[in-house]
Amino acid sequence: MAKAAVKTKADEASVERRPALAGRAVSAPGVKVEILPPAERISLRALETSFAPLSEALGVTLPTKPKTSAAKDGRTALWLGPDEWLIIDEAGNDPLADCAKVSALHSAVGISHRNVAISVAGPAAAVTVNSGCPQDLSLDAFPVGAASRTILGKAEIVLLRTAADAFRVECWRSFSDYVFTLLSEAAGDAAN
Repeated sequence: MAKAAVKTKADEASVERRPALAGRAVSAPGVKVEILPPAERISLRALETSFAPLSEALGVTLPTKPKTSAAKDGRTALWLGPDEWLIIDEAGNDPLADCAKVSALHSAVGISHRNVAISVAGPAAAVTVNSGCPQDLSLDAFPVGAASRTILGKAEIVLLRTAADAFRVECWRSFSDYVFTLLSEAAGDAAN
């Protein structure tokens, strides 16, 4: 009779998920481009009758106007369409679990590992983002808190203005190297 193989902890495979582009950052005069820490994210779809219970469960009022966002206690809701939001939680909480408690009709899908977030900050941040994004990023047209699904070069992004001189660029993991490289090159050009 053959002896059963005994596995030790050293024999067990260890898998560590690392964020895409972890630790990458580029600084140029007037702008810094860097990868943001991982966050919990959901794609939320809901009818108007579900807005109130979902807002209560999420702890942030779902915005209902185009190009707007709302934030509270590390959680941000970005309006993407009349019945669609991107919810980002940077406080380590689970917005998907919060939505699961709501009986009102809605669809909430976890997309935390699909997206990567890139920060573009500094006096030349708008010029850097505008190098590949056709939106008017003046403060009058795109004020602090403005959010929009748009493009950067050839990639779809979700753009959030977090301060007068700072943006959060959300993109799909598969496009993250392209988006980061485009922003990095644009940062160098903005400095000239």
